[in-house]
Amino acid sequence: MPWFVWLLTAAALGVAEFFTLTLVFGLLAGAALVAAVVAGVGVGLLGQFVALALAAAAGLVLVRPVALRHMEQQPLTREGSDALIGKRAEVMQEVTATRGLIRLSGEEWSARALDESLVIPAGALVDVMEIEGATAIVYPRELLP
Repeated sequence: MPWFVWLLTAAALGVAEFFTLTLVFGLLAGAALVAAVVAGVGVGLLGQFVALALAAAAGLVLVRPVALRHMEQQPLTREGSDALIGKRAEVMQEVTATRGLIRLSGEEWSARALDESLVIPAGALVDVMEIEGATAIVYPRELLP
């Protein structure tokens, strides 16, 4: 088979991968590129299909599981307001279920208590549990009196 047919096949598989994002069609496209190189060197049709099969098997058996594992992992760094979750803050104005003010990473943030029955006094240390818009949802680090 001529090498350009393998290139067209690889392009078609690449387009299919673009729409499915399964990694299968992309790896098969890579295998078709290997077959195109083998065809370009002058190897016969049987050799081209053997190269296609070996490259496809290597990709699907060795590369795809590793790639899927890496795609499922959470990013190591959090950005924006997500980076503030879990941080310690100091209460500037009493925090209740509806309002309050804390100092978080050098900035003042509106806050409210995670536990609606709590009233957290000024000066207490809290942990940021969530961020909802511009409001930090907090819980005290120590038991309140």
